[in-house]
Amino acid sequence: MKVGVIGTGYVGLVTGACLSTIGHTVVCMDNNTAKVEGLRQGVMPIYEPGLDELVAAAVAAGRLQFTTGMAETVQDSDVVFITVGTPSRADGSPDLSAVRAVARSIGSHLDGRFRVIVNKSTVPVGSGNWVRMLVEDGANLVAATARSGQHAGNGLAVLAPAAPPNFSVASNPEFLREGSAVWDTFNPDRIVIGAEDARAVEVMRRLYAHWVSPADTDTQAVPMVVTDLASAEMIKYAANAFLATKISFINEIANICERVGADVTRIAEAIGLDKRIGRSFLNAGAGWGGSCFPKDVSALVSTAAEYGYNCELLKATLSVNEHQRQLVIEKLQRELRILKGRTVALWGLAFKPHTDDIRCAPALAVAEHLLNLGCRVVAHDPVVTAAQVQGQLPDLQVAGSALEAVQGADALLVMTEWPEYGGIDPQTVAAVLRQPIVIDARNCLDTQAVQGAGLRYVGVGR
Repeated sequence: MKVGVIGTGYVGLVTGACLSTIGHTVVCMDNNTAKVEGLRQGVMPIYEPGLDELVAAAVAAGRLQFTTGMAETVQDSDVVFITVGTPSRADGSPDLSAVRAVARSIGSHLDGRFRVIVNKSTVPVGSGNWVRMLVEDGANLVAATARSGQHAGNGLAVLAPAAPPNFSVASNPEFLREGSAVWDTFNPDRIVIGAEDARAVEVMRRLYAHWVSPADTDTQAVPMVVTDLASAEMIKYAANAFLATKISFINEIANICERVGADVTRIAEAIGLDKRIGRSFLNAGAGWGGSCFPKDVSALVSTAAEYGYNCELLKATLSVNEHQRQLVIEKLQRELRILKGRTVALWGLAFKPHTDDIRCAPALAVAEHLLNLGCRVVAHDPVVTAAQVQGQLPDLQVAGSALEAVQGADALLVMTEWPEYGGIDPQTVAAVLRQPIVIDARNCLDTQAVQGAGLRYVGVGR
C-alpha cells in the first residue's frame, strides 16, 4: 500500500520506517526543511536503537522517502497518518494546534479517491469527530475559493475539486516505548483500530496484514482490537495512566519501606509473581518522565474535568511522581547537610536508558533544583549532548565521560539506569570522589560492590 506519514518525530519516523520495511511504500512529510534534508542524508533527528539501519535499508530499496510537500504526501497515499506532537499546555490539556493545521491541510488536498486519515498522535476522546470536521473544512474552503473565482497566492485560478472528498477517519494509537520503539513495532501486544466505517477497518486490516494475518503459519497473529473512535482514543490514555499509576504505587511502597526497614526490590519481585499484578513497571526510583506519561495522565485528568469528574487517583499519581524527585534532594541533604558550594555528579540525563529524550526527565528537574540551591552540577549521559540541555539549564556542566563527571564531586547521583553505569568499577569511583556518597535513584547499581569499595550507598526503598 501507499502510506503518507505527517510528522517525523519518534512515532512518525518509527512508523514510517517499519511499514516500509514490511513492503509498503511510505512518504514521511515534515515542514522542517532542515530535518527533512538531514533524513535524506541519513541523519536521524532522534536516538533510537536500530532506527538508522532500518531507514537506510528502506531508502535504498526505494520504499521510503522524505518530503516537505503536503500535496504529494496526501495525493499519492491510500492511508495518511497524523503523527504530530500534542504537548501539554499549562493547565494540563493537550495543545492540538499542530493536529488542527495538519487536518485542514489534508482536507485541502483530497479528491474523489477514498483515503483513510489516521490519528496516531495521542489526542483527547472525541478528536476523531473533530479531525473529520477539520478535514471537511479544509476541503470546503478550497471548493468555496474555486467557486468564487479567487486566485491562489501564485496568481493562478484555484480549480474546484473534480469530486467531493472521499475519506474516513480512524484512530490507531501507538504503544511504543522510547528506546525499544522499533522492537515494539515489530512485536506488538495488540493493534487497536477505532473506526465507524467498514471500509476504513478493511484498509487498516490490509495495512497491518503482516501482523494480524501472517503468511507464515508458524507466526502467531497479533490481536486486532476494532472499536469505535472514542474507545480507541480512550484505550491509549487508559494504558499509559495505568502504567504511570503502577510506578507511582511502587514508589509509595518504597517510601514506606525506608521508614519500616523493608526492601522494595524484594517486595516488587514477590508481588510481581502474582499473575494479576505482573513484574513490569514495579521499579522504584526517581519517578517517570518523558513525553507520554506526564502529558497523557494530565490530559485524562483535564478531559474528566470537562465532564465534571474529579480524577482523584490520577491526580495522586501525578503528585507522587513530583514528590519522588524532591525525595532525591532530601536524601542528598541528609548526607551532605549543607548543599551550597557542593559539587554533585549526576549520571544520566535522559528520562530512561536507550534514548536521548530529555522531555520531563527527572534528572533535569533534580539538576535544576540543585543549581538553584547553589550547587555545581556536573552531568554525564551516553547519548544526551551538552547542546541539548544548554537552552534549558545553561549552568549545567556536561562531562565527556562518567568518571570525569565524578572527579572531585561531593556526591554521585545516578538518575538514569544506563547499563554502562553498572559496569563501572566502584573502586575507581571511590578514588576520585571527594566524599564517598552514592545516591542510586534508580536502584541499578550493585549495592555490595559499591559498599565494598568503601562508598556509602543510598538507594530508594531499601
